[in-house]
Amino acid sequence: MATITGTTPTVTAMTDPMNPAALYRLLTFLSPAFPIGAFTYSHGLEQVVEQGDITNSVELEAWLQDILRQGAGRTDAILLSETCNAARSGDRQTVEDLRELGLALQPSGERYLEASAQGTAFMRAVEMSWQPQDGAAAVLFKELAGADRDAWPYPVSVGLVCSAHDIPTRAALVAYLQAFSANIVSAAIRTVPLGQNDGQSVLAKLEPVISKVTEDALSSGIDDLGSTTFLADIASMAHETQYSRLFRS
Repeated sequence: MATITGTTPTVTAMTDPMNPAALYRLLTFLSPAFPIGAFTYSHGLEQVVEQGDITNSVELEAWLQDILRQGAGRTDAILLSETCNAARSGDRQTVEDLRELGLALQPSGERYLEASAQGTAFMRAVEMSWQPQDGAAAVLFKELAGADRDAWPYPVSVGLVCSAHDIPTRAALVAYLQAFSANIVSAAIRTVPLGQNDGQSVLAKLEPVISKVTEDALSSGIDDLGSTTFLADIASMAHETQYSRLFRS
């Protein structure tokens, strides 16, 4: 902890242990510009908007809070955290098991596409431009990325890559959940529609939610996996037959 004093009230700031190179890579990997096609997915939101269940920023915030606390946000966070732990110890079998589990947990065809297409593209993009240097996780990444061409669920691929690049698990979780939320907010801005300021207001209100989901994921394990956002799952199924669509999910 570092304490900042001056003419203004005292402020306590948390010292960030992440080195600048790791921070740079984390920002790059979870940037909207990273080539995984995230902008083409709405996580079923487009169907929810079509049904008239989300018409403003308040309803969007409530929907996203449920997704983060009880749905894919929580599940993905646990998978990412568990992958980081396994990869750092060089446990290839557990990482491969987590990959299979991450794919099996998807509740619909479109959600499977959303998770697997992004995760696989993420692995390929990192393999081409961001090879890690050393360590057990780096060796494991090189083995799996170079020899395996099967589908990867997005949170598992992010966990493997972040551990290979010495990115702390907590930081990876916060960045992943923020990027996930920001992508859905971006979809809402285009479909509800919402203004840019409304979108930023939703993201600001989600900060403590993401912090709580992150801490819960760090203290959870595979046995804690589970989702209860059934309406979001049904929306993703209904979206598959929606007549006019902007998004792939």
